Amino acid sequence: MRIDVIVNTTARRYRARPSLIDRMAAACAGAAELHPTSNVAELAEVCERLARRRTDLVALSGGDGSFMAGVTALARAFGERSLPPLVLLPGGTVATVARNWGMTGDPAVLLARTVSEVRGLPSGAAIHGAVRRPTLRVRATTRSGVEERIGFIFGTGLVASFFDVYYERGGDGYGAAARIVARVFIESFYGGAHARRVLDPLPCTIDVEGRQLAPRAWSLICSSAVRDLGIHMLVTYRAGEDLDRPHLVASALPPRELGPRAPLVLAGRRIGGRDHFDDLVQDFTVRFGAETSATSPGDGPYILDGDPLRASEIRVSAGPAIDVLSLRP
Repeated sequence: MRIDVIVNTTARRYRARPSLIDRMAAACAGAAELHPTSNVAELAEVCERLARRRTDLVALSGGDGSFMAGVTALARAFGERSLPPLVLLPGGTVATVARNWGMTGDPAVLLARTVSEVRGLPSGAAIHGAVRRPTLRVRATTRSGVEERIGFIFGTGLVASFFDVYYERGGDGYGAAARIVARVFIESFYGGAHARRVLDPLPCTIDVEGRQLAPRAWSLICSSAVRDLGIHMLVTYRAGEDLDRPHLVASALPPRELGPRAPLVLAGRRIGGRDHFDDLVQDFTVRFGAETSATSPGDGPYILDGDPLRASEIRVSAGPAIDVLSLRP
């Protein structure tokens, strides 16, 4: 069985511990080939090589942005209907997607276990433990053209504002994220400046399957292939229920009404309230108006797998289903 391991060497764990690359190479144990990459061009080149030789299993190691970039590059190289099974090994700050699908801990240890379980299988053999998982297709219209990515967690409104604050404070993982959430929750009861910055509705519109929803500003827009967005925030609690229909959750509530509903999110329940949308959908489109930004009229912020991006229009639908290997306990 041909096994290839793609590592994003700029991901946080690898930057903090350069020796981890050597441990990953040792974990390959002669049964897998390691491909360190540090930018999108290198990643695309590696994926093209793997497609030409028709690898049987690809392990991606990095953070959520690395997984998004890796699956996007693999889909372009292999074709979406010919994607090989994948292993997602946490190597970034949080690696939320990998955690949702049962891969937590040291990536070198996880890689060694993976190689041990599949080595010796003939090329093309079915891999025990691989589960079909959903993805999102995110097609964004920007000033430079149209960008399409295959990812896992999309959000704007409070999601984009939250990440602005999170990265300003160093992006130090779940602890930092939890402190921001706690402060926003407390301030939402009295309309504090911090809560307003994160929760104030963002001017934009949403079309769901061709039908425009009424509000012209939204506090929260989120769609995801995983249920837990981190620190047990179960916003998209129906994620993965239907591989062809992502779960979309949107709220236009103001800060004093939206913030106190955080316990519902932690419990994996509907946020509710007027103009709330919560359902599985074929597709939806977010459009930003000229009033969204004084410096870039027509552009608005959004987050895809932790990466901050901007576009005037974003269409989200189901991406290709992928087979993801999770290790047995």
